[in-house]
Amino acid sequence: MIRWILAVVSLVCVVASSPAQDWQPVTEALIVAEKPGFGKLCGVAVDHQTGHVTINLSDKGLYRSTDQCKSWQRIGMPFKGRTETPGCLMLDPFGGKRLVSALVYGASILVSSDRGETAKALDKKSMHVDWCAVDWSDADMKFILTLKHESGDLLLVSRDAGKTFDEVGKGYGPAWIFDNQTAVVAQAKSKAILKPGLLRTTDAGKTFEPCGDFHAKALPRWHKDTLYWLVEGELISSRDQGKSWQPIGNLKGGRFGPIFGKSADHLFVLTQAGIVESTDAGKSWSKAILAPKGMKSVAPLSWVEYDPLSDTLYIMTMGSELYRWQRK
Repeated sequence: MIRWILAVVSLVCVVASSPAQDWQPVTEALIVAEKPGFGKLCGVAVDHQTGHVTINLSDKGLYRSTDQCKSWQRIGMPFKGRTETPGCLMLDPFGGKRLVSALVYGASILVSSDRGETAKALDKKSMHVDWCAVDWSDADMKFILTLKHESGDLLLVSRDAGKTFDEVGKGYGPAWIFDNQTAVVAQAKSKAILKPGLLRTTDAGKTFEPCGDFHAKALPRWHKDTLYWLVEGELISSRDQGKSWQPIGNLKGGRFGPIFGKSADHLFVLTQAGIVESTDAGKSWSKAILAPKGMKSVAPLSWVEYDPLSDTLYIMTMGSELYRWQRK
């Protein structure tokens, strides 16, 4: 009887902890072969239409896998620098082939029309930036916002597709651009701004007006016709270019996301506890899927991605391996 009870307990423990144990590292050989710079693996993006995985290796450039990370191919020319802020390696949210990447300690913002096979660097003033927001609705992407790295949250703006950049000022956080005039940007918390909120511009960053009493650190995410923003303690959304915001639900310790799955109702968010999943548009959330043991914990520079075609989750933090969990 005692042996039977111990066997059942052991089985229950394995089932309860299986999400953490099912993660598989998929970049070990690549990192050893390529010998990237400080930060090693530093960014990931998944094309939800094809399942192709694109990663950034520090000081080496972009690599892509078309076979669920069984093999990797270099994309385009190598470049110096690395991605850091989760989400700053961006694929066109409208389904096109454009790719944009913000980089620190290296190249300027890179813009590609063919998923990174070729890319152009914007003006050198866009070097050493945490993230950038571009006008995906404009083929030329003339309106750009970007934040200088370790510079007092200094926001820069370009209105000529990155040929020149001007300083907006300090004290800003992440942003999203809707069209060539309209954008939203978060304020950064500081001694001068104890209760940061959201701001909106309708003149391409010349002036800003308050549009929400929310504190945001994560980059906002676009899906279909809606902008989603992970703010302190909850997830919110806007369908009117940031004029108003609707609460989706409380969410403790949100870090990055949402990442969308098979429908607008299916989403994942990375929290301090791990990845939580919702299948009812954020009304309820699953228990946290634990990060892999090799990652140790979820950190500010942790990323999560999802391939809806194969029901596969990906997770990494700067300096770790890329981990894959195919759930089928």
